[in-house]
Amino acid sequence: MKIDAGNIDHFYDKAYDWIIDKGPSVILGIAILILGLWLIKLLGKWMQGGMHRKDVNPSLRPFLTSLMLITLRILLILTVMQIIGIQLTFLTVLIGGIGVAAGLALSGTLQNFASGVLILLLKPFVVGDNIIAQSQEGTVTSIQIFYTIVKTFDNRTVVIPNSKLSNEVIINISREGSRRLDIEMKFSYGIDYDQVVAIFNKTVDEFKDCLKTPERRIGVSSLEDSGFKISLNLWVNAHGFTDTKLSFLEVLMKNLKLGGMKLPGMPE
Repeated sequence: MKIDAGNIDHFYDKAYDWIIDKGPSVILGIAILILGLWLIKLLGKWMQGGMHRKDVNPSLRPFLTSLMLITLRILLILTVMQIIGIQLTFLTVLIGGIGVAAGLALSGTLQNFASGVLILLLKPFVVGDNIIAQSQEGTVTSIQIFYTIVKTFDNRTVVIPNSKLSNEVIINISREGSRRLDIEMKFSYGIDYDQVVAIFNKTVDEFKDCLKTPERRIGVSSLEDSGFKISLNLWVNAHGFTDTKLSFLEVLMKNLKLGGMKLPGMPE
């Protein structure tokens, strides 16, 4: 088979023209690609160290690092393709179409995912906190990317989507470490007010789970035709609040009876 010398010369001419025209762009693109990958790798190490110093949730660190590095690598590759001269019109349309379809299909999941990231970063609550959310009260046992698990005080496990927690009110009832216990009791006008206050103070002083600060507050909260109401505000630890309340009320009731105080409903 005889090879046409003219065709070979034409091929070499085309190749030479392409090298002269595109060669510098290709070399520049490869150089930028190598340098960019090296800088992205350094950035990944810097991010890991920064998140460790900022005490970012350990389960979130690998995800955030991977997300940032993958995004930067995609942007780097697209930039290099533009420098080399590769047309991205069709690729851009294809990626955009896939992104829209995926977004519509996974809108709820993506919302939960984004909310989970925000919760882990902003920390409106952490594992071990007692919270009230979605009409549920309990202890946070786990915070996942898509949902949070709350164990209620009557031993039910509640799985709450993170989007519900990031878009609605959350009451963190243990974050401050202490809670105020409010008690209101009614007495007839025949009962001596100072004697009742003395019994209240004695009970608070002797009850080991009452906090010294903030100080208690005792006073008449209302006056009615059939008697007056006394309000007692005292502070206790947030964790174990319900158990503390039940124990304190039991001791208070016994002390009032020992002091000769007639409680509502008691026979004459």
